[in-house]
Amino acid sequence: MSILSTLLGNLNYGTVLFLMLLESTVIPVPSELVVAPAAYHSAGGNLNIILVVLAATIGADLGATINYLAGYYLGRPVIYRFANSKLGRLCMLNQAKVEKSEAYFNNHGLVATITGRLIPGIRHLISIPAGLSKMVYWKFLLYTTIGAGCWNVILAALGWYLHSIVPENQLNDKILEYGEYIKVAIIGICAIAIVYFIVKKLINRKKKK
Repeated sequence: MSILSTLLGNLNYGTVLFLMLLESTVIPVPSELVVAPAAYHSAGGNLNIILVVLAATIGADLGATINYLAGYYLGRPVIYRFANSKLGRLCMLNQAKVEKSEAYFNNHGLVATITGRLIPGIRHLISIPAGLSKMVYWKFLLYTTIGAGCWNVILAALGWYLHSIVPENQLNDKILEYGEYIKVAIIGICAIAIVYFIVKKLINRKKKK
């Protein structure tokens, strides 16, 4: 954890990319405490906010690809075995969490790769069922980029906004406080989007009959 704390305390484009890569695998790195503080420093003129979002999104894509490949090539039994292992538990994993992400992916199809990147508890695992289902990689990467990009823009906007009202020694606490409101709002938006796509699909089916 001291290494993680050191990286979080020395945010630049490289550390943002690396930490978001880790966050998108199975290592419990809080993305809120990576992108938002980097954007906070961007508002102070130390970093470029566009490059922060770009680095974060590339990192998320790389980490998600690792999970995708694990699901694609290792298969369900190996993934479950890892999730239930001591190392898996250290990464705050268990079989129930993986199964939850699978159920979300199976219930919502390709759109889950976008919306799943925005939902807490599923965000860093949604790439595994995409790999297990053998989803076409370019589609997976496109949808992951859209979902991760949206999440990173939201976090960057939060960090930029907080620069004008919060001193740096209170930053992380405020990020976590505002982050809870953001999560609730995102879950609501995702729920509406999912209902929209389901209704649209049902209407299209009726038209074809």
